[in-house]
Amino acid sequence: MLDIIFETLLDALKMTPILFLAYLLMEYLELKAGEKLNKTVAKVGYAGPALGSLFGAIPQCGFSGAIAGFYSARLVTLGTLIAVFLSTSDEMLPILLSSDVGGKTIAKILLFKVLGAAIFGFIIDLALRLLKKNKVASSEHIHDFCEQEHCDCHENIFLSALKHTAKVLVLIIIVSFALNIIFEYFGNDFLSGAFITAPFVSEIFAGVVGLIPNCSVSVLITNLFVEGVITPGAMLSGLMTNAGVGLLVLFRLNKNVKENIIITAILLLSGILLGVISGQLWNVF
Repeated sequence: MLDIIFETLLDALKMTPILFLAYLLMEYLELKAGEKLNKTVAKVGYAGPALGSLFGAIPQCGFSGAIAGFYSARLVTLGTLIAVFLSTSDEMLPILLSSDVGGKTIAKILLFKVLGAAIFGFIIDLALRLLKKNKVASSEHIHDFCEQEHCDCHENIFLSALKHTAKVLVLIIIVSFALNIIFEYFGNDFLSGAFITAPFVSEIFAGVVGLIPNCSVSVLITNLFVEGVITPGAMLSGLMTNAGVGLLVLFRLNKNVKENIIITAILLLSGILLGVISGQLWNVF
């Protein structure tokens, strides 16, 4: 039990600086941003999915949560959010580097994740622009976000950012602790035995499992791949949908529950599809 508590608190500690800096930036923009924010974010937005897929691939737990906060304040596009979620891998890279899978295999996995995440992010943003449903950022969006969180941004942006971070971390710690207990005593053996090697079925099952907002999922799926239990396609499907704490933070900060469910569905379908495509192309490279 002490190990679970320590692991949960350590994971929370790792993501604290990223979340704090993200909220500090949002509150600074709420104070200082004016009409220029629309144009600036619009320009960056076109490259958002590419940048997001690269940053998301960095092995850490906090960036997906930070980007969920940015999306809630409409500082990034939906395509950027999905790109980050798809490319996030948490513990995948350290596990692969410590195993004997080889540099070529690791390079292929990163290529499929980063390139696939960027492509799907661009497709989503393009579709929204064509449908004229893309939500443009403005200082009003950030103001509404701050009002919703009762952060008193005008008083002290550092204290406000700290309040934001503390609120989110409390939820992350509670949920992560509960999930870590489940994985420790029940989840790992059950999920390991539940994977089916049939084509497409394993990708779908892995994609659903990947939605669990916990770092243990990426550890489990990566280890199963390293041990030869699951196929590359199933592994990539599960890791594509495993956005770390991103979904947890999104449901905490974005009050539009219907939109959150749609985003989750998009993430799941995108992850499964990319897993199937990657599995079919695995031996081509």
